[in-house]
Amino acid sequence: MSFWKKKSLEEMTSQEWEQLCDGCGKCCVNVLEDHETNELYQTNVSCFMLDTQTCHCKDYKNRKKFVPGCVKLTPKKVPEMDWLPDSCAYRRVWLGQDLPEWHHLVCNDKNRIHELGKSVQGRVISEHEIEDLEDYVIDWFD
Repeated sequence: MSFWKKKSLEEMTSQEWEQLCDGCGKCCVNVLEDHETNELYQTNVSCFMLDTQTCHCKDYKNRKKFVPGCVKLTPKKVPEMDWLPDSCAYRRVWLGQDLPEWHHLVCNDKNRIHELGKSVQGRVISEHEIEDLEDYVIDWFD
């Protein structure tokens, strides 16, 4: 049986935790919140540290040095992060759901997520390229 089916997020080793990431890049996309309604709005603007073609951080190990506000995802934080997409492997495992068929741990192909358009690859721009984030709200995020 696959480790994500038999272990909780808290029980995973650090290697398993890192493997669980599907590489979609959606957690690196800026989100706006309406403070009156608490409604969240996805944008197509990513952190400047996200490589928009690989959907990986340009310097994952040292990212907090460049982006002090970068949130480190941990098992305890997953339930609080309502901005994580429904497709997020961490969110799915926390909710007791299985990984989708396009997840690299299921299909053994790290490019499948990109081929099927389930990632932000080629669909986002860096926050350094824009002025008003409100102009970049999108509705294609799942």
